[in-house]
Amino acid sequence: MHAIQVPEFGGPEVLRYRSLPVPEPGAGQVRVRLHAIGVNPADTYIRGGGYAFFTPELPYTPGFDGAGVVDAVGAGVGAVAPGDRVFVGALGTPGCSGTYAELAVADAAAVHPCRPGCPTARGRRSAFPASPPGGRCSRRPASSRARPCSSMAPAAGSASPPPSWRATPGPWSSAPPGPRRGPSSSAARGPPTSSTTRRPAYLQELADITGGRGVSVVVEMLADVNLERDLEVLAVGGRVVIVGSRGRLEFTPRLTMRKEAAVLGTALWNASPAETASALAAVAAKLRSGALDPVVGEELPLDEAAAAHRRILEPGARGKLILVPDGDRQAPVALT
Repeated sequence: MHAIQVPEFGGPEVLRYRSLPVPEPGAGQVRVRLHAIGVNPADTYIRGGGYAFFTPELPYTPGFDGAGVVDAVGAGVGAVAPGDRVFVGALGTPGCSGTYAELAVADAAAVHPCRPGCPTARGRRSAFPASPPGGRCSRRPASSRARPCSSMAPAAGSASPPPSWRATPGPWSSAPPGPRRGPSSSAARGPPTSSTTRRPAYLQELADITGGRGVSVVVEMLADVNLERDLEVLAVGGRVVIVGSRGRLEFTPRLTMRKEAAVLGTALWNASPAETASALAAVAAKLRSGALDPVVGEELPLDEAAAAHRRILEPGARGKLILVPDGDRQAPVALT
């Protein structure tokens, strides 16, 4: 099979397209023939070798998420069977062989059925949602770190870290990471009470939405840029949950005093096995019901993984960036 292998840590150029042995599923494992392979910013951090949460043993095949069809199962697996359409969300699980490949093995707990007939706006592959980290990134801050607040829309997710993702006090209300052309990877089924940092007047919009009280929770994807502004729009007693940050910042602690605010950090790598299983089950349920409708953005061939790693960190991406194995490439569709 063809796969990406990383023989040394470094820049995108260390991603090598190679022919590798087919991985065999052990007891409690599933082998999936992948049709869509999710690319996430964390993949680039791991590739560099300095990621605080995970350093793989070299050489390794990157990737924790994707979607396709069950190819084989190991002993003791009963939840899925060969031929089932599934998604893989293996971040934080020990048995993943790496999803930047035509075939990948993962623990059965990380493999969940997809909804048959999932809508596809861009062709066959977009029916395969490669969105588990996005769904989990939006769910865990809401359900674990931001308690006791019900203001997060559990169906929301994103492909790459946008400037910020903000929730207003009303139940099931959410703010997508950008306008319709922004980097949203899924459709949240909530009322349209939202704002975005991409609009100059977003501070006033948030004040209007909340009747001047401020927001109860801010889930922040780029804290080194937005943290002080988050505290300005926060309600008294509110919380900022930091999901992402790409640098240092000069910070004014007094802002937390004025709002009696809590600033919390979260990372999927710290989730317990029970949290991970619960989050994946929730994402799977919303995919099957149609409440979560992933948007596939750019598709690149598997052998262009290096280009994908450069693009995933660029601003303005829309939807989920995926890699496509050789056997699943499609001819370009003419636009009229």
